[in-house]
Amino acid sequence: MRSALSLLTRFGGLANGLALAACWFRVLAGEPIPNKLVVLTFDDSVASQYTVVRPILRQYGFGATFFITEGFSFPTNKRDYMTWEQIAQLHQDGFEIGNHTRDHLSVTPATLSKLKEQVEAINARCKEAGIPRTTSFAYPGNAITPGALPILKELGFKFARRGGSPEYPYEAGGGVPYEPGVDHPLLIPSVGDARPNWTLADFKRAAGLGRGRRIAVLQFHGVPDLEHPWVHTPPERFKEYMAYLHDEGCKVVALRDLARYADLAATPADPWAIIEKRKAEIGASR
Repeated sequence: MRSALSLLTRFGGLANGLALAACWFRVLAGEPIPNKLVVLTFDDSVASQYTVVRPILRQYGFGATFFITEGFSFPTNKRDYMTWEQIAQLHQDGFEIGNHTRDHLSVTPATLSKLKEQVEAINARCKEAGIPRTTSFAYPGNAITPGALPILKELGFKFARRGGSPEYPYEAGGGVPYEPGVDHPLLIPSVGDARPNWTLADFKRAAGLGRGRRIAVLQFHGVPDLEHPWVHTPPERFKEYMAYLHDEGCKVVALRDLARYADLAATPADPWAIIEKRKAEIGASR
């Protein structure tokens, strides 16, 4: 206990250390976190998530969260974007349907006044399709701002996934693992945001960061992604990634399933403290 507390006080003095310690020990009340726990998430309602991703996930019995938006050319372009019937089928298959705002609205101080309406528009469409109200959120474009947290909490979200930035530059798709009790559950980082030039080695590096009490939350877009080639994943590469997770014996779940392991009351007093700490450490290592 004493050694654990001494480590936690490094986050910013005794008071902050005690607060983090309280969060950490509340987290321990949940189920033990499997050593190879991986969360798969897919953004932007891309059609290939149904035609390519869905059968591969079902083959291995993997869970996943699909974050739905009607942004971009979703309303008219059914070559590149799913239909609501397909989204409903994903729900019926047992996958989680999450919220990515109606218009793929970046969450910034200037757009906070629109966030509730944007979220509720997707919730309304989910209700029409027989899908439960969303409880997981993904920040469009991975933009985050402190003012979003109380709004997301009021809207009933349990978890919200961000990208690997600001710890790492957005362009490279790098990231850090999620640490329950240290990271705020409405600011869960991505351990990696797949890029078209990723190799199996890149994927192994990202997934491998999720060990011990750290969880690898992976972010994908289309497989393929024709309208957004900078976040495209080649289908043959994606097949390699999923085979690797299977062969490694990873437990692969949706974001909502983290409720089994993370006490939602275990939130740090300063959600941005760990982000700034990591930024400083990563910057120093470079």
